[in-house]
Amino acid sequence: MKKFLVIIIFAIGVIGHAQQDAQYTQYMYNTSLFNPAYVGSEDFLKISGVYRSQWVGLDGAPETFSLSLNDRIGKNVGIGGSIISDKVGPSNETIINADFSYTIDFENTSLAFGLKASANILDVDFSRLSGSDDDTEFQNNIDNRFTPNIGAGVYYYGEKYYVGLSVPQMLETSHYERNELRETYLAKERFHTYFMGGYVFDLNENLKLKPAYLLKLTDGAPLQLDVSANFLFLEKFTLGASYRLNSAVSALAGFQVFQNVFVGYSYDADTTELRSYNSGSHEIVLRFDIMNSLNKYISPRFF
Repeated sequence: MKKFLVIIIFAIGVIGHAQQDAQYTQYMYNTSLFNPAYVGSEDFLKISGVYRSQWVGLDGAPETFSLSLNDRIGKNVGIGGSIISDKVGPSNETIINADFSYTIDFENTSLAFGLKASANILDVDFSRLSGSDDDTEFQNNIDNRFTPNIGAGVYYYGEKYYVGLSVPQMLETSHYERNELRETYLAKERFHTYFMGGYVFDLNENLKLKPAYLLKLTDGAPLQLDVSANFLFLEKFTLGASYRLNSAVSALAGFQVFQNVFVGYSYDADTTELRSYNSGSHEIVLRFDIMNSLNKYISPRFF
């Protein structure tokens, strides 16, 4: 049964051209991965690492690790970079991103425009699929298949709110041709559009509430909507919940360990039929804010 499920997941996610971008529950802590305009939105170096294990207990389930950093250069320019390792069944995809942003400051708000350049490297070991030895279509593995891509985004924010729109991969690139004589593809990157937003409410001097959303639209795949609400206590403790449309409910928690170190955790419980075959999804975030002697550090921003 587990090997059968691996084939189904791989078929839906790759052959069926469904959503391929890595999925995150704590998307609010690694915004630059899908919106390059976010880089440089704070005047210090930010380093974020995320590890996600999805559908624990299910053979071939997605496993994602990402590492990103970004900083502001001068008054209006932001730069950043990230690397993502995304494993699903027999496939292992590595994505390397370089981000650039330019910000226009107004009296109380800022508008940033961002560009992203990506290098995608795909490996697929078809021998991990049950029955692949008997199918001539799966005799040759995919090794270091390289495809470039570009993306763009806009990010508008103030002291207590933000909205953003981005397309991190604008080119519909094909990873692999099933048949060299025909334009039939096994793996293909699709056009993803992200809408995001959030607002911070000061409930009292020790408590803040931030509702937020992330909407993803993909050609040929169902709409994906994440809606979350997080409370921040004493500028140190974060506690909240999230709902992913027709997919999962999540619990989130975080702690500001030191003034410049934050750790977060989330647990997803599936609401689909897959809940019978796994014990949920786990995600860990570790974030560092590195200041220099010219930076004046205030309490970490809630987004």
